[in-house]
Amino acid sequence: MQTDVVYRQLRDLIVAGRYTPGERLTELSVSAALEVSRTPVREALRRLEGDGLVEGTGRGVVVNALTPERLGHAYAVRAALEALTAELAADRQRAGRVPPADLDDLERHAALLEEVTAAGDLDRAIALNRGFHRGIAEMAANPIALETLDRLWDQIIVSTRASLAPPDRPDTVADEHRRLLRAIVQGDRALAGRIAGDHARATGATLT
Repeated sequence: MQTDVVYRQLRDLIVAGRYTPGERLTELSVSAALEVSRTPVREALRRLEGDGLVEGTGRGVVVNALTPERLGHAYAVRAALEALTAELAADRQRAGRVPPADLDDLERHAALLEEVTAAGDLDRAIALNRGFHRGIAEMAANPIALETLDRLWDQIIVSTRASLAPPDRPDTVADEHRRLLRAIVQGDRALAGRIAGDHARATGATLT
């Protein structure tokens, strides 16, 4: 459906920072930018409002950003969900239900993230970091947790992108990623959950 295509395009533009928090979007301006009719734009904006990425103002919508208080709440939920997905991934690994190729891919992903972070490519590092954590959530095989995390990640990225800077603890972050992967590979549910939760909370503490 065209509405789905427009929704994904507009969502990606907002998450990528092409439309910034507080910026007003109208059906007319978006339809012109995407070269589509206003009807799918109207439906896409309605869905994005449900996602919390835009907020209605009576005359179009504006790109939404979480307040510092709500951002703190979002990170608390993210920490709990990422602890859960890490535990589930470890459980599935211990049961032999995670393909070795998936673990190899995640290890390569983590290594590339370290390289990109060291090179100072912040936009690519943001995408790779999300991809790393999403890979673990996919291993958990819990679609509701994955869907909820996707919505949270979108809101967090939109709300914090403008204030992001190269991490002041890149070695610590890289070590946390390696330890998390090792715990999952070993099928250690408790350790994987603890590392994942602590990692998310530590990240949130630098931004909230």
